[in-house]
Amino acid sequence: MFSSLKLIKKFAKQALVVGGYLGYTACIVHCTSEYLGDIVICQGPSMEPTITSYDVILTEHVSIIKKEINRGDIIISRSPSNPKEFICKRVKGIPGDKIRKGFSSQVIPKGHVWLEGDNKNNSTDSRTYGPVPMGLLRGKAVCRVYPFDKATKFSSTPS
Repeated sequence: MFSSLKLIKKFAKQALVVGGYLGYTACIVHCTSEYLGDIVICQGPSMEPTITSYDVILTEHVSIIKKEINRGDIIISRSPSNPKEFICKRVKGIPGDKIRKGFSSQVIPKGHVWLEGDNKNNSTDSRTYGPVPMGLLRGKAVCRVYPFDKATKFSSTPS
């Protein structure tokens, strides 16, 4: 009986050590993907030819957190029309910019950006739903990592 109690204590101690390492690893993964960057698989034709469906993109979050967003940056954002979905668009306007929308123009308010897809004929973007609050922005695209033959660093101007 004494040996079985000793065995249970040993097992419990090992379970706590393993659980601690798993918790520590989960915290590191969460903080990295929340505050530093992550990997995104883009879908849809709105950013063609720059980004095609199923391209794998590396993003960074520091620019978004520091609100260092520039015209031409490719952004991953929650969709203003469906917050459960993410969109990939290019920043066409920052706060204070005047954007022409049809025959009228609109000034982008503080705390918002104007996002448009590179494929203007097949993109639902700010031309449909207006300026996007910066609070919906998730990350800035740094480079395409897959497919490997198309791996490239993104610039702030459309290609």
